[in-house]
Amino acid sequence: MNGYEAVARALRQARPDRLLTALRGVLGAHYDALTVDLLLVDYGMTALCHVTEPHQEPRQHSLFNSEAGRVFGSQSCRVEKFAGAEQVIVRLPVSVRGDRLGVLVVALPGQDVSQDLLGEMGRIAQTLGHELLVAERDTDFYRVVRRRDRLTLAAEMQWDLLAGRAYECLEYSLGAQLEPAYSIRGDNFDWSAESDRLWLSVTNGMGEGIEASLLTSLAVNALRNARRAGIPLADQVALADKAVYAQHGGERYLDVLMLSFDPATGEVEVVDAGSPRLYVLREDTVTRYPFEAQMPLGMAEDTVYTVQHFTVQAGDRLVFVSDGVFEAHGADSVPFGDRALARSILSTRLLPAASVPHEVLRNLAEYRQGAPGVDDALVVCLDWRGKD
Repeated sequence: MNGYEAVARALRQARPDRLLTALRGVLGAHYDALTVDLLLVDYGMTALCHVTEPHQEPRQHSLFNSEAGRVFGSQSCRVEKFAGAEQVIVRLPVSVRGDRLGVLVVALPGQDVSQDLLGEMGRIAQTLGHELLVAERDTDFYRVVRRRDRLTLAAEMQWDLLAGRAYECLEYSLGAQLEPAYSIRGDNFDWSAESDRLWLSVTNGMGEGIEASLLTSLAVNALRNARRAGIPLADQVALADKAVYAQHGGERYLDVLMLSFDPATGEVEVVDAGSPRLYVLREDTVTRYPFEAQMPLGMAEDTVYTVQHFTVQAGDRLVFVSDGVFEAHGADSVPFGDRALARSILSTRLLPAASVPHEVLRNLAEYRQGAPGVDDALVVCLDWRGKD
């Protein structure tokens, strides 16, 4: 059995909360690894948190000014050599289909590593990422590691409702982030990637705390239920609207922007039921796409929704934001609005989709000049390549 196969088997057989322990043992036995560390990105995407043994103190690295942070941001392997030292530090991104989970750090003996060995280490990091996602079904261990602070109950519910924070395939790349990460309430994003269709929704929930989270959970699960039944887009929204209205009788409602993309043609169907906005970066121009807004979900009984259409082109960047972004105020009480948001989106044109939401939210925080946000802020980025 070769080294990679031994690692894959050890990870599959390990207890869900002991993946790192199993990895340390098998890398030591087959690759003579001196040390092995795993760092997972926190909910706010500001730090990389060490996966530790029970007796070890929690440790963190900044995502912005550390070697591990640079590996996470670039999604490329970095090799660090020390003069006179008989070891090499290899840092590798741990991600699954574009969803960035963390960084694997391995110290190997010697003063150099071959490209073949680096390729094997890359495969090991990728396999570890898949096993982490599987393990999270059965243990809270990694969710606890990723916390720099306590999550509110509403935030706990929202993070468990999300599909992921990034996804990548040949036709497109997705990235998303919510703030305040540890106390979000009603905003949400969801997607489903299929060979002939991409479904995407951006939700802006009404209210505060648990009430907002429960309302959003009802709507998102109603949309998923309708989507999985295979019915058309407008009917999906209508059924979710009925579910919310039946529960709250029009006293509580929420805004949803729902889209369906055809990867082969770039044709997009849209139902705009409220406040989330879409901005399109095409070449060097940012344009807010003008949809006709329809009734929010659950506001009125038996609402009829109609589909609108537009076409996305290869090279387009689509950025979706909730009202907690474009209505946020700076120190002079002027909203972030279309102009500042367009500048922020334009400044991201060289970044990958997974990095765009965090950069827009960082620009928003600078615009507020330290003033706390009064609403959830949601950013979703979709980079469209289409089929060749």
